[in-house]
Amino acid sequence: MAYLIGIDIGTSGAKTILIDETGLVQARATAEYPLSSPRPLWSEQDPADWWAATCSTVRQVLETSGIDPREVRGVGLSGQMHGAVFLDEANRVIRPAILWNDQRTQAECDWIMETIGRDRVVEMISNPVLTGFTAGKIVWLRNHEPEAYARVRKVLLPKDYIRLKLTGEFATEVSDASGTALFDVPNRRWADGMLEGCGIPREWMPRAWESPEISGTITDEAAGLTGLAPGTPVAGGGGDQAAGAVGSGIVETGIVSSTVGTSGVVFAFSDKPIVDPALRLHTFCHAVPGKWHLMGVMLSAGGSLQWYRDTFCAEEKSVAAALGRDPYELICAEAAQAPVGSEGLLFLPYLTGERTPYPDPSARGVFFGATRRTGKAHFARAVLEGVAYGLADSFGIMEEMGLPIRQVRASGGGARSPLWRAIQADVTGHPHVLTNVDEGPALGVALLAGVGAGVYPSVEAACRQVIRVTDAGSDICPVNHAAYRRYHGVYRKLYAHLREDFAEVAAIVG
Repeated sequence: MAYLIGIDIGTSGAKTILIDETGLVQARATAEYPLSSPRPLWSEQDPADWWAATCSTVRQVLETSGIDPREVRGVGLSGQMHGAVFLDEANRVIRPAILWNDQRTQAECDWIMETIGRDRVVEMISNPVLTGFTAGKIVWLRNHEPEAYARVRKVLLPKDYIRLKLTGEFATEVSDASGTALFDVPNRRWADGMLEGCGIPREWMPRAWESPEISGTITDEAAGLTGLAPGTPVAGGGGDQAAGAVGSGIVETGIVSSTVGTSGVVFAFSDKPIVDPALRLHTFCHAVPGKWHLMGVMLSAGGSLQWYRDTFCAEEKSVAAALGRDPYELICAEAAQAPVGSEGLLFLPYLTGERTPYPDPSARGVFFGATRRTGKAHFARAVLEGVAYGLADSFGIMEEMGLPIRQVRASGGGARSPLWRAIQADVTGHPHVLTNVDEGPALGVALLAGVGAGVYPSVEAACRQVIRVTDAGSDICPVNHAAYRRYHGVYRKLYAHLREDFAEVAAIVG
């Protein structure tokens, strides 16, 4: 029996799974680490925490499974996209990594778009330059921390820093590189024109592999720290969204994923690089060689519910701890007591700015429509519905572009709640099905490693062998869908009405 390991470097923690070749999870482990916000809308982490969590979780899955490490045929890497890890000439981390949800770089992104030219940028990378992407972070470092910038010799994405620690290799792969705003997405290579226009040395960028390709092998030093066997192959892997799509079987036209983790992502497979004329969706390389995907991203999906829990639900957390239950179960049960539409209470989930359909780092979270009748159940349900409206924006753009949607596969923490899944289905008008696996990006990169190691003949074959639909989802309720269409219309108007106010508040705070 062949075994494979998938490692996912998430925003809140690392997750490692060990599967056999049938896709059965033999062991899993997670380890949390902190996130720092030294200023409003800044988001940073220490890469050393990622590495410590990786070593710990890999050791745990090997010990729990009891398998001989030499039976592991390959390791796959996934992680939060867009982050910037700056290394000096001795491969030392220069400063904390700047993450995907950091919003400090608007001025730098504007400068890049104006200097190179909007049309030329889109021609080279198929996307605009947004604050979450890596390019603006590099220019920000040059503008604001010149002493640190002068020491930079390499820039890596989060999972690729872990690759360096495991293999000693500077490498990335096409799906994660697509989110740097420095990558030629149609031609699957670094965009030299973007690098030159930004003044970023080409040699700072690592080699970009296709996702299943073997990018290196486990070093003796890494073997001693993780328990893996020296020489174990490490595949290219994937950015968390492309990897999660592989882990959900989104490898053919018409199958779309809707993932509610910290962020919310609607992900559609494409045989060719298609660009949204209004640039609301991202066009990136898929983890499937020679394929692409379109993706709508909202920054605070599950993150909105987490914020609501931590800010307003001390009682639910206490009761849940006493009962040995998840506080989210109690919050969703409370939300179920409120009617569809929360009696007009609307929530804009822009707690960390927004990307799709509004690339606006100044956007803020809003509760709108409260009355004397509004209770806690209404607020809880409004959060669930607000996230669903945000996801529906991406579905609407895909439908507008003529992308086929014949099946929606729900994944992430938001898929675990039957209520939230039903709300998303009624809002979007698409039933949300479940699959037999919910391991997300970690499973996806384990399968990619299996392809690279020869366990499976292709990514598509791996998905067919491992992934199947287990819950066809509930039918759309026509009454609920009609009500949500009306509320969604109001929801969309609110951003337009508040956009200038968001910018003014950001300027006052900033």
